[in-house]
Amino acid sequence: MPTAAKLFGALAFGALGWVAASLYSQSLPEGVGIGLLREIVAFLGIIIGWRVAGGSAGKGYNAAMGTGLRAGIILVFFALLGFSIYEMVLQSINMRYDGPIEAVLGVFDLMMDYGKLLLTVETIGTLVVGSILGGWIAEFGSRHWR
Repeated sequence: MPTAAKLFGALAFGALGWVAASLYSQSLPEGVGIGLLREIVAFLGIIIGWRVAGGSAGKGYNAAMGTGLRAGIILVFFALLGFSIYEMVLQSINMRYDGPIEAVLGVFDLMMDYGKLLLTVETIGTLVVGSILGGWIAEFGSRHWR
């Protein structure tokens, strides 16, 4: 059922996804096209903010901080997983893998490679602070509009 907490969580984590993807795209090597990276991560943020942060709101601001961090970690995991699967499919079309098992294992290698690019102070700081704020925003929506 739609609630204000879910709406606020979706908006907060959608914005966080957009900002974090913009910062992440700056750490990519030159010549790498980002395509719809920001839009897709923002959409993932909307879904995760609605389901995780908004769904767990109403337990207090201290719990909202933990919920926000959990939602931020889930956002990063699924963004890395989705884009790694996409890259694996592109590499599979170019016959870079010997078989399906190697391709599936290649997804996790790609996740690690993309995850290393995420390890900048700006990106990690934005994700941590934005996740905490996103949890608080969802909690704020839960407390003021029931």
